[in-house]
Amino acid sequence: MTDSPIWRPFTQHALQARAIHVARGEGAWLECADGRRILDAISSWWVITHGHRHPKIVQAIKDQADRLDQVIFAGFTHEPAEALARRLVALTAPGLDHVFYSDSGSTSVEVAIKMALGYFRNRGVARNRIIALEHGYHGDTIGAMSTGARSVFNAAYEPLLFDVTRIPFPSVGREQATLDALEAACRSADAAALVVEPLVLGAGGMLVYGADTLREMRRICASHGVLFVADEVMTGFGRTGTLFACEQAGIVPDIACYAKGITGGSLPLAVTMCAEEIFQAHYSTDRSRTFFHSSSFTANPIACAAALANLEIWESEDVRGRIARLAAMQEERLLPFANDARFTNARRIGTIAALDLRVRDAGYLATIGPELYEFFISRGLLLRPLGNTIYILPPYCIEPSELDALYAAIDEAGDRFG
Repeated sequence: MTDSPIWRPFTQHALQARAIHVARGEGAWLECADGRRILDAISSWWVITHGHRHPKIVQAIKDQADRLDQVIFAGFTHEPAEALARRLVALTAPGLDHVFYSDSGSTSVEVAIKMALGYFRNRGVARNRIIALEHGYHGDTIGAMSTGARSVFNAAYEPLLFDVTRIPFPSVGREQATLDALEAACRSADAAALVVEPLVLGAGGMLVYGADTLREMRRICASHGVLFVADEVMTGFGRTGTLFACEQAGIVPDIACYAKGITGGSLPLAVTMCAEEIFQAHYSTDRSRTFFHSSSFTANPIACAAALANLEIWESEDVRGRIARLAAMQEERLLPFANDARFTNARRIGTIAALDLRVRDAGYLATIGPELYEFFISRGLLLRPLGNTIYILPPYCIEPSELDALYAAIDEAGDRFG
């Protein structure tokens, strides 16, 4: 039994009864109630971008809380939401013209799927099949789970999930097989949308593929009238080296999902952005064509104010320079592991680095995962391996010496567990 009534996410309480009590965060560090300091090398589940408690974001939250905390967003609006929507439309590629607010990555994907299906239904077109990429992960709500890979994550909920057409991951040398499978799937008369994580699959194991392949996937979808949905929940706001991953392929999705880093990681907020024609398919004096989706906290003013402060940081500080420097530092430190017999598939995209420990017992449920986690925590490092896949996804403010400590611990882990 545990000493707390809390049921924590992705946690087997019979094996991890006690949680680490964090009292404070600053920069790349977490300070615990018992005085320990832990380096947050995964940005607290990939959300923290500039570091914990960035002063501009904290001040924006305080100022907004003094003015307006919450208001229903059906029939009402407020300046933080209006200003943020305008900024996002200006910031993203031309063609993403409308902003729908929600409060998590999962719900932003859920919104995207509903937008796509509503688009075809309202036009009287019988298209309702979703296409998804092998090993993908899009969240834990029903629609998001349905598009994600079938695995231990969602096996218990299989009766609730809808069927999708799944195409193979475009690993090196297999890109054409992916494109051929997508072409075949898009030819189906009921194909509605492709949902894809651009350039890197996060929870699927930090699997990286090329911008050329992403560009061709977009072209195939467009040629068949299939909507292209980019799940940039993790990849957005600099993680892959550019503000948004789709920029590297020079493409504009029909629908895009952004969350996690949109507030710098300070508060939950998500947006689903879409093309004008998708909005217009729902625009009517016929109330039955309304887009029926909401959250009680849609466009929360305080969260929107935090997101505006985040965008201001991108404009006023050298964030892109920090990202470029972090990418170079990751590349330099990862290089010695490329030919290390203890590891395999050392890879990097933007600020994200990953490598796989060579073990017989691989996969997400492999016992090596929790063992590695405890090993890194014992050294004051928050790394949360995906089974035998160790990844480093830190906030952009991390220092070279801090990265050195991370890679030294990975080297030590290779000796101990490899």
